[in-house]
Amino acid sequence: MAALPMLHAQDLAERFPAPSGARRSVAAPNSFAAWLRNVPLLPTGAPVLLHTGGHKSRQDVHAAVLDISVGRKDLQQCADAVIRLRAEHLYSRGRSDEIHFNFTNGFRADFRRWINGQRIQIEGSHGTRWYGGAKPDSSHASLLAYLDVVFTYAGTLSLSKELKPTGTAPIEAGDVFIQGGSPGHAVIVLDVAELKDGRRAFLLAQSYMPAQQIHVLKNMQRPDMGAWYIEGDGDRLRTPEWTFAWSDRKRW
Repeated sequence: MAALPMLHAQDLAERFPAPSGARRSVAAPNSFAAWLRNVPLLPTGAPVLLHTGGHKSRQDVHAAVLDISVGRKDLQQCADAVIRLRAEHLYSRGRSDEIHFNFTNGFRADFRRWINGQRIQIEGSHGTRWYGGAKPDSSHASLLAYLDVVFTYAGTLSLSKELKPTGTAPIEAGDVFIQGGSPGHAVIVLDVAELKDGRRAFLLAQSYMPAQQIHVLKNMQRPDMGAWYIEGDGDRLRTPEWTFAWSDRKRW
């Protein structure tokens, strides 16, 4: 079979028009929803690559690949992808002081302290602590180094505790469907459109195991919807590689 053609890159809103008869939800300027809607994508036909540079074993689950690095270590998996997107948004908006995530052991890792030259030491049964010694550095490279540490010691279990239940609130971009555990899984809502019947359609993205590029998921239960899922469509949210309860949705 011939390789898929590589067309020009686009952002999410350009690549995925709202479903027929629907309209995209309003995204406030500088919000996480607006940032996600404009996240850049790799050209059409791009495969999902692993951290090793090899291909993900399943190339049938994605509708697009986000133009965001995966790194060279087996770190940026499912919860880590959610963390990465949140951190990149805050960093891009000059809100580095708001970047913080919890480790599985409950330790709070603030990027503000990392910027100031502090580093994190894991002391086994003696706990986790900050120590000084590095030069202050607020660069994007410093953010990625910080995130590698977060990815190592955080996961679905810690992130599911850190996020807040949404209850019956309407689904919004930035919401996360998450099941904490070993391994557990998490997918993030990238964009939302409002249907005529009052329900909402939404786009999802994930990383998976081993660490791989973040990708937009196809709706394999409803191929007619392409990559759009519909709120409450079926008894559960069935994504290509994981099934969630509708009540598994949380947010920052």
